[in-house]
Amino acid sequence: MENIKTQNQPFKKKGTIVSLEKGKLPPQAIDLEEAVLGAMMIDKEAIDTVIDILHSEVFYKEQHTLIYNALFQLFQESQPTDLLTVSEQMRKDGTLDAIGGDYYLINLTQKVASSAHVEYHARIILEKYIKRSLIGISSTIIEEAYDETADVFDVLDGAESKLFEVSQGNLKRASEDAQTLVSQAIKKIQEISKQEGMSGIPTGFTKVDALTAGFQASDLIIIAARPGMGKTAFVMSMAKNMAIKFDIPVAIFSLEMSSLQLITRMISSETGLTSEKLRKGNLLPHEWEQLNVKVKNLTKAPIFIDDTPSLSIFDLRAKARRLVSQHGVKVIIIDYLQLMTAASASGGSGNREQEISTISRNLKALAKELSVPVITLSQLSRAVETRGGVKRPLLSDLRESGAIEQDADIVTFIYRPEYYGLVEWDDDERTPCAGQAEFIFAKHRNGGLDNIKLKFTGHLAEFSDLDESYATSFTSKINGDDNIIPDSARDVDPSQAFDPGDVPF
Repeated sequence: MENIKTQNQPFKKKGTIVSLEKGKLPPQAIDLEEAVLGAMMIDKEAIDTVIDILHSEVFYKEQHTLIYNALFQLFQESQPTDLLTVSEQMRKDGTLDAIGGDYYLINLTQKVASSAHVEYHARIILEKYIKRSLIGISSTIIEEAYDETADVFDVLDGAESKLFEVSQGNLKRASEDAQTLVSQAIKKIQEISKQEGMSGIPTGFTKVDALTAGFQASDLIIIAARPGMGKTAFVMSMAKNMAIKFDIPVAIFSLEMSSLQLITRMISSETGLTSEKLRKGNLLPHEWEQLNVKVKNLTKAPIFIDDTPSLSIFDLRAKARRLVSQHGVKVIIIDYLQLMTAASASGGSGNREQEISTISRNLKALAKELSVPVITLSQLSRAVETRGGVKRPLLSDLRESGAIEQDADIVTFIYRPEYYGLVEWDDDERTPCAGQAEFIFAKHRNGGLDNIKLKFTGHLAEFSDLDESYATSFTSKINGDDNIIPDSARDVDPSQAFDPGDVPF
C-alpha cells in the first residue's frame, strides 16, 4: 500500500468518509480539485462553466471547500475571481490561514496553464463525490439492517429516497438564503412571462388553466366527486390533453380499473368511437379506418399506466421515483385515494381516518420530493345524497378524513346536475344543464375560487371546454341557502331521469 502524505489528508467533515476501510481510500481526485480551483482563479469563463456543476460539499479536501466558498461568494457578488480577490475574501472570512495562506493559493494557480477541459474535470470530481455518498448510504443501510428494532420498510424507503436524491443531484441542504431564493423567483417570473402566464402543467381546459396558470410543481390536487360523476373520465381527458397536446409525460396509477380499460377510454375519446363499440368490436369498415388513423397520436403519447391493485403509499413512492427518473414524468395521477393503503410504515393499521391522513400527508411529501403535481381522485361521503336541495359538494363532504382538505393545495369537485335528474342549473336564468358539468374550486391555496362549466360527452366519457355559443354565463350558488331545486326540476318524472349507469364509470 502506497504511503499517504499527511498534507494530502482531508480535514474530517461531518457526513464525509475519511477513514480507511479495508485498506482503501474513499474515491477522490485531489489533483483535479486543484486544477479546477486553479482554473477558476485564472479564467472567469471557468467559474461560469463549473458553478452549476459543483458545490462546496463535493470537494474531498476541506481546504478546497473553503477556497470554493470564497470563489462562490465573489461570484454571487459579481466581483472578480482572481488570486488577489480570493485571498482577500478568505482573509475577511478568517479562513486564509486554515488553508496554508497565500502560498497554497499561488501553488494552485501555477498548476494550470488554462481552463481547458475544466468542465470535464469538474464532472469527474462530482462523480467521486457521488461514489463517496453511495459508500456513506451503504454504510447507513448496513447499520440499520442489523438493527432489529428498525422497521424493514422504513429502512427500505429511506434507502431508496437517499439513492434517488443522489441520482437526481438534489442533495438536501439545510436552508437557502433570501438572496438566492429571490434571484430564483425573479428568474422564474421572467420565464413565465415568456410562456403567456402558464407557469405550471396545462390541463387543456381553457378556464381551468386561466385560473391556476397550470397545475404547479409540488402541489397536491384533489379531485373529488360522488360515484358516477365522472372523476375517472375527467382525469383521463386531462391526461390525454397533457400528453397529446403538450407532450407532457404523465403517470397514472389506477387502483380501480385495469390499464386496458383506461386506454380504451382514451381511444374512445380520441377517435370519437363509443366505448360500447370498442368493447364489442362492432365497427363498420369506415370506423376501422377512423380507429387506425386517429389512434396514432395516442400511440406516441408519453402516458404510463400502472394498475397495481391495493397499492400502498410505500410502493407508490418507489414506482413514482422510478418513473420520474427513467421517463421524466411531470404529472402523477392517482385513481383513487380511498383504495390506497398505508401498510408498512408503522406496522399497525390504526383506524381508517388515521390511515387516510397518513396517505394524504405522504402524497403531499411525494409531490414536494419529486417537484411534480400529484393529482389524486377522492370519493365523497354520502352526506351529499342525504342533503336536501341542490347536491353540490362541500369541503365537509370529503370522505373519511379532514386531513385531505388540510394537506391539499387545491381541492376541486365535479358536479353534474343531470346525475340527479335535474334539467336546469340553479341560476337566475335557469339555463339548461344537459351535457354539462361544474368543475368547482373549493380550495385554492395560491389562487382564487371559481365554478367552471365544462362540456361532458357521456357516450365518449369525455370532458372538454364548453362551447359558449350555446351556454350562457351564470352565477352559481355554491354553498349558500339558495341551494334549492328549481320548480321545473321538482316536476321531473324519475323514470325519465338520467341513468348514471349509462356511463361506465
